Amino acid sequence: MPLLNVDDYRRRARRVLPRLVFDYVDGGAEDERCLQRNRDALEQLPLIPECLRDTSAMDIGIELFGRRWRAPFAVAPIGLAGLVRPGADKLLAGAAQAAGVPFILSTASNSRIEDVRAAAPDAALWMQLYVMGERAIAERIVRRARAVGFEALVLTVDVPVSGLRERDLRHGFRVPMRLTPGTVLNMARHPGWLLRLARGGMPRFENLLPGADEAPVSAQAQAALLSRTMDRTLTWESLGWLRKLWDGPLLIKGLLGAEDAKRAVRHGADGIVVSNHGGRQLDAAPASIAALPRIVDAVGGRIPVLVDGGMRRGSDVVKALVLGASGTLVGRAPVYGLACGGEQGALAVLQLLAQETERTMTLLGATQVHELGPRHVDRPGFRSPSEQAASVPGLKENTLGKASIYPAHATA
Repeated sequence: MPLLNVDDYRRRARRVLPRLVFDYVDGGAEDERCLQRNRDALEQLPLIPECLRDTSAMDIGIELFGRRWRAPFAVAPIGLAGLVRPGADKLLAGAAQAAGVPFILSTASNSRIEDVRAAAPDAALWMQLYVMGERAIAERIVRRARAVGFEALVLTVDVPVSGLRERDLRHGFRVPMRLTPGTVLNMARHPGWLLRLARGGMPRFENLLPGADEAPVSAQAQAALLSRTMDRTLTWESLGWLRKLWDGPLLIKGLLGAEDAKRAVRHGADGIVVSNHGGRQLDAAPASIAALPRIVDAVGGRIPVLVDGGMRRGSDVVKALVLGASGTLVGRAPVYGLACGGEQGALAVLQLLAQETERTMTLLGATQVHELGPRHVDRPGFRSPSEQAASVPGLKENTLGKASIYPAHATA
């Protein structure tokens, strides 16, 4: 069966990965309502085309921080991607390089910073940073990333504690992986994955491992990274500490409120990523796309605003752009591709998203990203399907739990 869209890749990934690995990638926090809210909010944004426009010459690229992106999205940081496939971070960086978009390496990656740069020597590489209690670890990571030419630093700020990821808890998910009869049986049903793991070894937090001239990282720090237990004394004033270490673009990832966006600007951030951590942290958080317009308004064009959360189609990317985003991040989508076909699978997903973005823009009558604007979107409100069904007379929910666009009396 051909893989025609991201959801096709997701279904294939579910078949080729052990259940606990797929659930780690796919799952969210608690009841996973924020996870669903990201998708619902995007789906409830119809786009309005402008017709009879010359779209014979299309360019979906953008320029940000002095680098030209071939498409208006970057690959988001993915922790523990090595569980999906050995060398995952290097493979994703290679796919991003081939697609002409940036790759953001997670602090919780399973490939060393230097090895990722060697695997993608021409890629636009950004470093995502978690700050744990031992700040010396963060300082070491920042210096190493700068030394090998990473171009931007992305400080993730929405993880003072880990979200309650119940899918992982039910599996007893941990690193190193704890093998139970159930997990062993499930792994045995996925021989391809199991063989790759046997060849590549159990993934480790490689960037927490010391180099030859570095002191060892404590076991507590490694446990903190896995559980997302970060430095809870970190404040806006701490950006000054990072500025002494990093002279490139500094982005703040994980903001959902206008006041925090204003604080980011005041404290000298060079960019913002509007994010609810893919629905993996605060389950009661709003959809990222719903929070985007007020943050764009608060920033007022002073710094770029990116957004992630639930991007599964090129049309989702375009929806973010028309609402004022400078670009977007995609995370799970390329990882589904990685699960299905390694670097080429991840690249295929990125190319698919670029093709869908170009097609959507063509249908809207826009030939460049800067031509997109609020006139292209019908924004009645960011309500869930159940909320819409309750508030609109005659609107009912169908059997799939989606709000039907047909009045209650209508028939097929």
